[in-house]
Parts: sequence; structure tokens; C-alpha cells
Amino acid sequence: MRIIFVRHGEPNYELDCLTETGRAQAEAVARRLKEEGIETIYASPLGRAMETATAVSKELGLPINVLDFMHEVTWGSTDGSTLYSDGHPWNSVDEMARQDINLNSPDWKETPFFKNNRVVENVEMIESELDKWLESLGYVREGFYYRHTIAEKEHRTIALFSHGGSSAAAMGHILNIPFPYMCALFHMEFTGINIIRFDRNEGRCTLPCLELANDGKHIRDGHYFRLANK
Repeated sequence: MRIIFVRHGEPNYELDCLTETGRAQAEAVARRLKEEGIETIYASPLGRAMETATAVSKELGLPINVLDFMHEVTWGSTDGSTLYSDGHPWNSVDEMARQDINLNSPDWKETPFFKNNRVVENVEMIESELDKWLESLGYVREGFYYRHTIAEKEHRTIALFSHGGSSAAAMGHILNIPFPYMCALFHMEFTGINIIRFDRNEGRCTLPCLELANDGKHIRDGHYFRLANK
């Protein structure tokens, strides 16, 4: 099975929808994904992700299945204590790096940047619900790996439209990369495409592989810029 993770297009965060440029990006990613053999579309319930997914849904003639747990992460103090940059994960990991704190540490939740930050609850919820969802698709988490309860002659391909933070949490969990390191490693651009591929054989415990990372070529070609600058 292949999971195509797609970040939403350029948003108006206040209205939770896409800008005109974001809509052009969504149309561009729909054309880009047309030949990927997508069988099922999933999306975060938030407007900017749903609107991006809708462009692909129309292009492929497929319905959108909502995954509530993939809404964007939130952050901030859980107890009123002061957090660096109000607990903003990406600003926090930049500061952790400046202080020579190991972003790849399994104890990242105990650092001053995350110990009292509600983003930790968000990440843990995504990890838990993600494993339930993957199990429903035939992939059962066992330690660091996934056991396959099905066999596929050809890889199923599904698409999941969500957000920078929730995608980082989900992909990091699948690949066993701590959330802070994922935030530092993947600065996902709007409609950036990431593909994770699971093994096709039944019964084996394997680590999924990263097939493609943050591909945004579709929003840098001439056709996209003509649409975006109309």
C-alpha cells in the first residue's frame, strides 16, 4: 500500500479556506496526482484541506472520506507557564537546535519546549488514531514495525490531504522519527507531496519506506504560474 500525504494549498487561515493561489495549487496537484492510481481519498475535516482534496476528488471522480484525527495540531501552555514562542513547534525546534538539544531524542516530550505544551497531546492522539486507521487497512503496529494482515499483488494507493503539523506527526510515527526532528526535517510546502510505501507481502513485519519527499514540482511549472497570476 502507498499513502500519498498532501499538504493543503495556500490558505486564508482566518477563514479556513484556500486563497486564489491556493485554489490554483489544488488544481495543479490534482493534475499531478491523476496518474498515481489513487483508489481512495481521505482528508482532514478542516476547510483548507477539504478544499484541496475536493479538486482531486473532482479530477478522479472519487468521494472524500473524512479523518477527524488528522486536523491540524494546536499548541500552547497546558498550565499557564511561559513557553518559547508560545509553544509554536517549528520555532521551538529551531531554538532547540540553537541550544544544541538533540531533536532526535526519544525523550523530546520532557524538554522544556514540550513538557507543558498541548501539542504533545495532539501528537499522541494522532499516533494512536493513525494506528487504528492503518490496522483497518491491514497494517498492524508491532513495536517499531508493521505486520501485514493482507497481501497485495499491486500496491493500493490512497491519498490523505491534511496539514504540515498533523502530517509530520503521522509520517514521523510511521517512520519512527520523533516529532521535533520531523518538524525540522520536513518544511512542507503548500500541496507538497510525500509518499510512504508499505510492503505488499502478508505476515511480515517491516519498516515502511519513504518513496517521495515534499515534491512540489507541480506548483513550479509554467502552467501553474499562469493560473496563479491571472
